[in-house]
Amino acid sequence: MASVADETADATSEGQSVRSPGTVAFLAVALGFFLAALDATVVNVAGARLADDLDLSLSSLTWAVDGYMLPFAALLLLTGALAGRYGAKSFYMAGLALFVAASVGCALAPGGAALVTARMVQGAAAALFLPASLVLLMSTFTDPGRRARIVALWSAAGATASGIGPVVGGLLVNSLGWRSIFWLNLPVGLLGLALTARVIRPVPGRAGEKVSLGGHACGGLALVAASYTLIEGPEQGWGSPPILVGAVVALAACVLFVVRERRSKVPVFPVRLFADARFATANAVGFLINFGLYGVLFMIGLLLQREYGSSPLQAGAQMLPMMIVFVVGNLTFARIAPTVGVRLPTLAGLSAASVLSLVMAALSSSDTPYWVLAIALSVANLGIGFTAPAMTAALMEAAGPADAGIGSAAFNANRQIGTLVGVAAAGAALASASDWYDGARVTFSVAGLAYLLGLLLVARFIRTSP
Repeated sequence: MASVADETADATSEGQSVRSPGTVAFLAVALGFFLAALDATVVNVAGARLADDLDLSLSSLTWAVDGYMLPFAALLLLTGALAGRYGAKSFYMAGLALFVAASVGCALAPGGAALVTARMVQGAAAALFLPASLVLLMSTFTDPGRRARIVALWSAAGATASGIGPVVGGLLVNSLGWRSIFWLNLPVGLLGLALTARVIRPVPGRAGEKVSLGGHACGGLALVAASYTLIEGPEQGWGSPPILVGAVVALAACVLFVVRERRSKVPVFPVRLFADARFATANAVGFLINFGLYGVLFMIGLLLQREYGSSPLQAGAQMLPMMIVFVVGNLTFARIAPTVGVRLPTLAGLSAASVLSLVMAALSSSDTPYWVLAIALSVANLGIGFTAPAMTAALMEAAGPADAGIGSAAFNANRQIGTLVGVAAAGAALASASDWYDGARVTFSVAGLAYLLGLLLVARFIRTSP
């Protein structure tokens, strides 16, 4: 943030003109994204303590994580469209205020049901303000050169928050208890609200823009039913009536969603763009890498504490090398992409991720030392660090400048859906396993196969080098 040169811009707030330095304007908008990304990973190392203090079953603990991701993934495209229609600043501030209030609800939760409910409100709030934050950023910084630089810093803020989430969570849980990870959002969120009200000017909405509420409803129902089926299946029994009903509803909602998308004049996803193999492949790979990655991260946070005997602080520190490599991978790809394009880094990254995940599936046992786990996952995640920006580049070239906004929104929504389903699948694997190592082997196997499928898709459909 310190590298952003100070810029003075006129910002109108309730009829008054305010001089807004660029650094402060960036901070106002980036704080929301930082909190949204942080809360996606900060709970990973708090899982064991949460389960003990609130007497949570594994399915309830999975809901504590996916309760955040479910509304976040389901509402992301809808809230982006509504923010464009009714005004980004009002959506950003309303979402951030709701996020702060929900964080207080999480911190004060007396039991599992209250915590999951508050986490769901958090996720819905994050979906409200995250798309709006990028719109505000784009409208605040109008110079193309500075805008590109600011957007890169905005993305880095989110990546940094995700990377340090386990460490921050471990430090807070170990010293102040698990409730402190939610209290942290209060001062940061209030600062973001104060700065936004002061220095960010409103962005006019587009009142004539249509929104496919029916399509969003079908997609959201499919995600809710699929999550319920995966998370509750091990506890209630895969053949029990509620789980069978959940599976049927998920399938039916998916079919209805696809039919509506093909026929609707206002689709949720840009259907015509999916006719381009590069665009479709980039979205599929985005889903697969988040599916594998976040399922493994959910499992690792529990495995380190339940089987390796780590405290929350130790678990956070042990996960740091596995997380920081994402930033290294992003930066490395940025340096080599102009020379080698996206195909080779993606093939290399997914190859490493799939092979090492399957190796860990074979090696995971009580005899596996931490350093083997750390090296294998660090190299695998470094490969994912190459792959994510490479697929973003391929997708943006396929979409073109005119469709860059909706293309990026579809890609990010697909990745969040991958996170949601990946955590649910990992929770199901752990709940169905005979012990933690058996659950780890299944989780690593599923992640490895997801990365392998992504590798095959890239090898087949990503031929050009943007």
